[in-house]
Amino acid sequence: MSDFPEVRGRLSEKRMLADLTWLRVGGPADWLFQPADLDDLAAFLRDLSPSVMVFPMGVGSNLIVRDGGLRAVVIRLGRGFNSIEVEGTRVTAGAAALDAHVARRAGEAGVDLTFLRTIPGAIGGAVRMNAGCYGSYVADHFVEAQAVSRAGEVVTLSADDLKFQYRQTDLPEGWVITRATFDGVAGDPEDLAMRMEAQLKKRDETQPTKDRTAGSTFRNPAGFSSTGRADDTHDLKAWKVIDNAGMRGATRGGAQMSEKHSNFLINTGGATAADLEGLGEEVRKKVFQDSGIELHWEIMRVGETAPSAD
Repeated sequence: MSDFPEVRGRLSEKRMLADLTWLRVGGPADWLFQPADLDDLAAFLRDLSPSVMVFPMGVGSNLIVRDGGLRAVVIRLGRGFNSIEVEGTRVTAGAAALDAHVARRAGEAGVDLTFLRTIPGAIGGAVRMNAGCYGSYVADHFVEAQAVSRAGEVVTLSADDLKFQYRQTDLPEGWVITRATFDGVAGDPEDLAMRMEAQLKKRDETQPTKDRTAGSTFRNPAGFSSTGRADDTHDLKAWKVIDNAGMRGATRGGAQMSEKHSNFLINTGGATAADLEGLGEEVRKKVFQDSGIELHWEIMRVGETAPSAD
């Protein structure tokens, strides 16, 4: 630890990541840093050797960490980064604030950010991946974000800086989003609460929310999510081409394509990252053989495979 900057937060060596991801898989990170606050994070990145890889990680809701782990410092924001403030129709939330909590707090204040209610994960990841649901995307409501660059500078990012696209932005490698401001639409708190309840009910009826999943596994063939914008076309859905290829309920080790919604990859218990990613690749292959359609992963996969037993 002598080569690392002094920190006020928590710096852990060889930290297993499995219990930090929703799928409960993943090997160790070389280091895990949980900064105490913005100054702690900025100083750490400023003084950390530029040769050390940095991987910002949210709550691990849309992530497979491979079994060999990550040769990097994983940065995970916690309590110092989860505040939520509402002023008029503007909502500013720390990157560690859960999307669902932000939607609820905004709704109670009469601000419509209801699209965030059923999105798994935290605000930092939502901005980074331009998360969307029920016809709205982060980009539609984004005002600005604060981030710390890999060099340790605290910067303000505009929509032009991030260049929002479908499920991605141009955030530079190793930069850490620390908070974001959104502009919602004024609404009646009771109406907003009812709308969010209806969204939750619909989600629970159609998705395996009680299983260990990471959300939608693949993008729809058109490149859009299953809810999408009003002008999206839904002629082809990922679950449909998976069904057509006979892969609903398919298994590999402890991994399974959900019987309830075949575009959800689940850990039935004891799955490795290799099981999950391997099954996903098998699904992609079968779909391509069946229909000529190439599915693209929506789940992010990072890290190294486990060393061979040979």
